[in-house]
Amino acid sequence: MELKRIKQLIREDKLVKFYQCKEWRKLRLKILKRDNYECQTCKRNGKVGKAENVHHIKEVKKYPELALVEDNLECICIPCHNEEHDRLKEIHKPKFMNEERW
Repeated sequence: MELKRIKQLIREDKLVKFYQCKEWRKLRLKILKRDNYECQTCKRNGKVGKAENVHHIKEVKKYPELALVEDNLECICIPCHNEEHDRLKEIHKPKFMNEERW
């Protein structure tokens, strides 16, 4: 996929199309194999984690030119990926609790 197309997808907020393209899917598998399906974040912290995702170290939206560069990619497990992108705060939002219990 050309850089011009990636930038267009970012502008249109349709980056999911990038993740569905043949080039990304092929590269993703290559990176998973390269890293032995091990989460690199867990590994740096002395843990073992099975990686299901491939993470862009420098985000695609900020650095589209690095979207398909192997040195900008690493395997990462879902919990570490969620933490990396601050997705956990959405999951752990305090919910309103009614003080009365029936």
